[in-house]
Amino acid sequence: MNDYPESEDRQRRALMRTPVDEARIAQEREALNAILAAVARHDRTAFATLYRRSSARIFSVILRVVNDRVEAEDLLQDVYINVWRRAAAFDPARGTAMTWLISLARNRAIDRLRERRELALDDADALAIASDEPTPIRLAEASEERRRLEDCLQRLEPQHRNAVREAFFGGLAYSELARRLNVPLGTMKSWIRRSLMQLKGCLEP
Repeated sequence: MNDYPESEDRQRRALMRTPVDEARIAQEREALNAILAAVARHDRTAFATLYRRSSARIFSVILRVVNDRVEAEDLLQDVYINVWRRAAAFDPARGTAMTWLISLARNRAIDRLRERRELALDDADALAIASDEPTPIRLAEASEERRRLEDCLQRLEPQHRNAVREAFFGGLAYSELARRLNVPLGTMKSWIRRSLMQLKGCLEP
């Protein structure tokens, strides 16, 4: 067990470094910077090397944020896809390659935590739709009301209409719909929210 807080432990290790250690660390930083620069030129071999040399540390950063190993593994892949796409944005004058990678990883992990909270709110909205209040789901149970619902659904934009059908009649999760239609999760939730408001206005007497 480590008795030192993380920041103090880093300081302790720094004080214990020899000139040889400092030179080796500097070389490793420069090497990783060069590898990331090669990735920016779409060098697949460099990308494989970057993954091999940095992924363990990046995974630990993600895991500390989301506290779920399976989810961290999923996010790790997202981060490196983003690295491949955005490597040209790395500027060695502003920091090291590892610092840049850690920043991408932490931001992606924090985004996932925000998505969790938003999904929890959406689940609450879904329960409200299934309540005793007049809703699209309840109105669909009677033939006349089903006809009215279909009429109102036809007034939605085609993509929005399909999303509502799949979410509430097909039982698909918002995240699955977003992947299926190739749109961001936030966009999908916005479509559903606006569509439900429009349907409510259409169905109200």
